[in-house]
Amino acid sequence: MRIAIAGGTGTVGRHVVAAAQDRGHEVVVLARSTGADLITGSGLDDALTGVDVVIDTSNTTTLSASKARAFFETASRNLLAAEQRTGVGHHVALSIVGIDDIDASYYAGKLAQERIVAAGAVPYTIARAAQFHEFAGQLLSAMRGPVALMPKTLMRPVAAREVGAHLASVAEAAPAGRATDLVGPCDEVLADLARRQLAHDGIRRRVLEVRLPGRYGAGLASGSLRGTDARMEGRMTFDEWLQSEDHRH
Repeated sequence: MRIAIAGGTGTVGRHVVAAAQDRGHEVVVLARSTGADLITGSGLDDALTGVDVVIDTSNTTTLSASKARAFFETASRNLLAAEQRTGVGHHVALSIVGIDDIDASYYAGKLAQERIVAAGAVPYTIARAAQFHEFAGQLLSAMRGPVALMPKTLMRPVAAREVGAHLASVAEAAPAGRATDLVGPCDEVLADLARRQLAHDGIRRRVLEVRLPGRYGAGLASGSLRGTDARMEGRMTFDEWLQSEDHRH
């Protein structure tokens, strides 16, 4: 198959690219660096010509609900419109486990994305995954100083590499509407992950856990992000990931 991957240079996208190529598929990376802009729509029709499946792993970094909605709605509409024009037969959207009742902050954008994909004319699969093992490190890198503040978050993190392989499998199958949720093998707490990563990396920083206000904070602390019993579980634990090449690089 010819598979296009939106956000193919990102945390998950690069693993989707590798997994798809390992399975013998022809891969097209959709990114501004390759001449395809999801927000303006520029270059999408040319890039999607002859493509069978699009996997959307595109992302933005924001805690603003309005900015998140604007990004994911615009990117999804542009992608779906170009897919319809070029005859793409399957749209796969990466989303997040357990966010149905957290229509706030960043998650508001992901829910908006799901609604647009579900209402579109292109056959689709929404594939939800838990937060990645990479998440704690991303937050740590975004903070400066001797103290890192971590929102109280009950989670079941999964390796981005395993999410990439899962998305490649979803793309190979027929459109399903919703794929089975993918979570990690162990229940975790975000602040604990941050402390373990800092200790592993030999970095002396204090981690404080804080409860964020509002619906978003309540959702993070609720445990809903760990998923339900109807789920697939990845194999790599966070501590195994710390020892892997994915963390070292």
